[in-house]
Amino acid sequence: MQGFGVDIGGSGIKGCLVDLDQGRLVGDRLRVETPQPSLPDPVCDVVAGIVGSFGWTGRVGVTFPGVMKHGVAHTAANVEKTWIGTDVDALLDQRIPGTVETLNDADAAGIAEMRYGAGRDKDGVVLMLTFGTGIGSALFVDGHLVPNTEFGHIQVDGEDGERRASAAAREREGLSYPEWARRVDRYLDVLEAGVWPDLIIVGGGVSKKADKWVPLLSTRTPVVPAQLQNDAGIVGAALAAHERPDVVSTPPNG
Repeated sequence: MQGFGVDIGGSGIKGCLVDLDQGRLVGDRLRVETPQPSLPDPVCDVVAGIVGSFGWTGRVGVTFPGVMKHGVAHTAANVEKTWIGTDVDALLDQRIPGTVETLNDADAAGIAEMRYGAGRDKDGVVLMLTFGTGIGSALFVDGHLVPNTEFGHIQVDGEDGERRASAAAREREGLSYPEWARRVDRYLDVLEAGVWPDLIIVGGGVSKKADKWVPLLSTRTPVVPAQLQNDAGIVGAALAAHERPDVVSTPPNG
């Protein structure tokens, strides 16, 4: 069974066919630079172009870097603020022949990890965190998504957690992995106090180098790296288009 997913980011827009049985991309993904400025119409044109280049006419899942409710963007991280209040579903429906399902990008990545990756068959409270320009989050309770959590913005020692603990903060301040791990540790301490997860999955580009920092964490919660890495958003979007987003993460026999 195949689906199609598109992942909108601040620097690039990626799309591909997805094998929904295996949770992997079919062939090579197509990546197009995000138009600058990243206004709604040109970005949606790129999304439609990516879908059209594959000749796909079925349901399409599309991630967005912000809070999404009923197809409308309520925040806009790393894209133009004119997205806020935009009916993204409607804009895409005008351009794409198949039915479009939009959702938050971290939620999509979490959905993929819960079905196919590090969270597969995990019950209880599972927290997926993506470390990049900011910190994205996806929360699952017994396999069910609690959409649009924004845990990157929780206050840690008087400022946004992502301001100090994102991957961008590590690069911006030239932190070594041990130095950065201490910041991540403090961020996770605050999260644990409020959420009490049973498992934390860490994604984003830094998950490829998990051996350099995950073992340094002192959290009471087990922390494991994401398995789908940069493909998670596309895979999760395609799955969300195929099934309702609030139930897609439920284990197949759950």
